[in-house]
Amino acid sequence: MAAQGSAGDAALRREAEQWLQWDQNPKTSAIVKELVAEGNVEELQKYFGSRMEFGTAGLRAAMGAGISHMNDLTIIQTTQGFCRYLEKNFSDLKNRGVVIGFDARAHLSSGGSSKRFARLAANTFISQGVPVYLFSDVTPTPFVVYWENGAQIISPHDKGISQAIEENKEPWPQAWDDKQIDSSALLHDPYATINKEYFKDIQKQCFHRNINKETNLKFVHTSVHGVGHKFVQLAFKAFDLRPPFAVPEQKDPDPEFPTVKYPNPEEGKGVLTLSFALAEKDGAKIILANDPDADRLAVAEKQESGEWKVFSGNELGALLGWWIFTCWKKQNRDACAIKDVYMLSSTVSSKILRAIALKEGFHFEETLTGFKWMGNRAKQLMDQGKAVLFAFEEAIGYMCCPAVLDKDGVSAAVITAEMASFLATRNLSLSQQLKAVYDEYGFHITKASYFICHDPKVIQQLFDNLRNYDGKDTYPKSCGRFKVSGIRDLTTGYDSSQPDLKAILPTSKSSQMITFTFANGGVATMRTSGTEPKIKYYSELCAPPGNSDVEQLKKELDELVSALEKHFFQPEKNNLQRKTE
Repeated sequence: MAAQGSAGDAALRREAEQWLQWDQNPKTSAIVKELVAEGNVEELQKYFGSRMEFGTAGLRAAMGAGISHMNDLTIIQTTQGFCRYLEKNFSDLKNRGVVIGFDARAHLSSGGSSKRFARLAANTFISQGVPVYLFSDVTPTPFVVYWENGAQIISPHDKGISQAIEENKEPWPQAWDDKQIDSSALLHDPYATINKEYFKDIQKQCFHRNINKETNLKFVHTSVHGVGHKFVQLAFKAFDLRPPFAVPEQKDPDPEFPTVKYPNPEEGKGVLTLSFALAEKDGAKIILANDPDADRLAVAEKQESGEWKVFSGNELGALLGWWIFTCWKKQNRDACAIKDVYMLSSTVSSKILRAIALKEGFHFEETLTGFKWMGNRAKQLMDQGKAVLFAFEEAIGYMCCPAVLDKDGVSAAVITAEMASFLATRNLSLSQQLKAVYDEYGFHITKASYFICHDPKVIQQLFDNLRNYDGKDTYPKSCGRFKVSGIRDLTTGYDSSQPDLKAILPTSKSSQMITFTFANGGVATMRTSGTEPKIKYYSELCAPPGNSDVEQLKKELDELVSALEKHFFQPEKNNLQRKTE
């Protein structure tokens, strides 16, 4: 064991020393120099243990030193690999060029920032004669298209790019000289054009301009120190809605996120404290909150009781799905048109769209987790002449407009505002309409959370136990008092509901994901996170229309989740940390 440890330590040291030869950022190289001098193997392991990998949404990691983090050198290496991969795949790359955008995030201690990374990436392409369309100011993520089809990359491109990065790690001669791009004829700024085109495109989803002009409904918007403020204001203007009240302390980009503990509106009420205060002051009933790169949206509504309800991603998915279909139906009187209509959601999201589709007669499909799958599937369907009206995932991501094949918090915010304004003319709140949707299509109660686990071996063991529960290669037949009626394992490709026992959705051995279907109509999925040390779970109980005993359904789901935690996660035995509010 000791010999293996010392061999591993030597490899880490070699990786760090190689890094120091190439890194020209004084802050990150100083961090690494200190660790090498101290011989701090544990810390070196954190920085150099493994290179960033493609997860559910591209390459993601915290900013910091070493190959495991985002920093000047890993951006240069990644872009060099990407450039070579694109040259191989597109003979006309030098005519087409690439688009690069950035947001407001930055990390003072490592000297990294989204803008700096964007310039280094642009420099890499320009040094190879490739035109670059670099936005001159911060933009929401949805403004920047991804692969040539406008959707995020999926296999085999992720593997091909990773391979090319490994083959192009040494910085090219001009890699660090990003000043040269400013005078290059290959540098273009798409900001004004894309801005204009985007707001023109989303107006195709505006169906009630007259109501928008007249509405007395007031909205509060927060961009949570990110980039969303300006774009949501413009979106409201494009829909003829009065601009929302912006939370003043949070409207301007600030990479320090000084007013929140964690700048993700998905985390619930804590992020919305200032929004609630402003809404109370200005008499606003609805709060719209974007995450820092404005591709997600959270919504809260003041209830009759004076309490605020924050809608879950699944609840807002149900409302937007209902709304977008209702608007489509009004525009399309031809009964045959519905056979070409599709909606999508990810496999860990609520099945409410499936219920609506069954009753209304359009198509519903589920994909793997992440908008990279939904965006690509939507493009395939659109290329076949189908209409993809809507796609969503429970992690507050919504694709409401086919011009953007990704989650988009800006269009989702303004479409939600139009929906709320329309409902107000019928004296209905969003919460009342949500209940009406469930009354009509069946209640879908969901509950999701996660456990934190920093030991990959424990995670592997936990999932191995589930696959060998009552002896080798046997899955659990029950979970406490709940009988298991079906198993789908997208790590191994097993699906008990298919005649050949093979899963239809793509499988991936590098991530863990098992879905259990229960005899009581419950579904629960356990999966590892692509970017964080978490084991997540998603559960849902679907009732047929007419079963309106919501409290009983909630109680049943709570009991199912407790059993799932106790028998399948075994948090005490596995030393798992619960999600804290």
